[in-house]
Amino acid sequence: MNAAASIGRPVRVIEGVAPGAIPYDALMAAQQPAILRGVARDWPLVARGLQSPEAAIAYLEGFDAGKPVVAFTGAPGIGGRFFYNADVTGFNFEGARAGLSDTLERMRPHLAEADPPSFYIGSTDLGLYLPGFRAENDLALNHPMFEANPPLASIWIGNRTTATAHYDMSHNLAVCAVGRRRFTLFPPDQVANLYPGPLEPTPGGQVVSMVDFRDPDFAAHPRFRDALATAQVAELEPGDVLFYPALWWHHVEALEAFNVLVNYWWNTSPAFMDTPQNTLLHAMLSLRDRPEPEKAAWRALFDYYIFGPADGPAAHLPAHARGPLAPLDEIAARRLRAMLLNRLNR
Repeated sequence: MNAAASIGRPVRVIEGVAPGAIPYDALMAAQQPAILRGVARDWPLVARGLQSPEAAIAYLEGFDAGKPVVAFTGAPGIGGRFFYNADVTGFNFEGARAGLSDTLERMRPHLAEADPPSFYIGSTDLGLYLPGFRAENDLALNHPMFEANPPLASIWIGNRTTATAHYDMSHNLAVCAVGRRRFTLFPPDQVANLYPGPLEPTPGGQVVSMVDFRDPDFAAHPRFRDALATAQVAELEPGDVLFYPALWWHHVEALEAFNVLVNYWWNTSPAFMDTPQNTLLHAMLSLRDRPEPEKAAWRALFDYYIFGPADGPAAHLPAHARGPLAPLDEIAARRLRAMLLNRLNR
């Protein structure tokens, strides 16, 4: 068991939720992780997984559209932890395009091994790569917030693998469909205590923690003890669903010989809004290395224009003079983007 699992407090469990009655309003209002126990236990894939890994593999192969997926493989020595190599000049695994069924068949001979090679298929769009799957296995996405922001449904397949702690920019419903999974979660304010790695390259597209949760080096990462004091741990059985909000760090361990997760990502902001990740990168270019007095002054401006009440900076201006200070719509966002591109290209 990793250090966080032995120290973190359990994630709140909600029992007795009917598949068609997920309490979206309460989950979004609380903005805390929560396990919806057994909400997906009636999925056919869950039933196949409880029967055997081979039955789950055969079921998934029945939906294979024949499109190549990105498959990651690692030697037995990495212990399923897809990460950097020792000197952080590359990775300890390889990724390549491969057939979904071909990759599943490569996993079959190793299901009973105690120390197998590591296999991982990450974030694969269900509609494109497994058409028909959601007709038999799906959550009830019956809330108005999904009308303008349909969730992206993806599948994650592998053996005993670990996705090192990272954050996503979307809210998430994660369905433990086959095998067991352990999520160790941290609120966004723990970023400094998790020792983020390079911005690029990254093992899976997002910045990851450099701490080895299996054997933390507290001499190199002393603040990780403070992160552990805030950790929440979700132990998921087949059919359980985990909700966690956007930007929460999560360290994910697949605990059985064969594991499948289905997740639904969504945002509640309009699609025309840019990603704040781009803002962060631009701030590194324009703000980070300025003198401290200037940074303090800019912090005050950001608090006023960005992090304070959205309607505050324009409240004293006539409507025709508000420009980008007015609430954004698609047309205003397009104009603001053009203004930024023009300035960046100078």
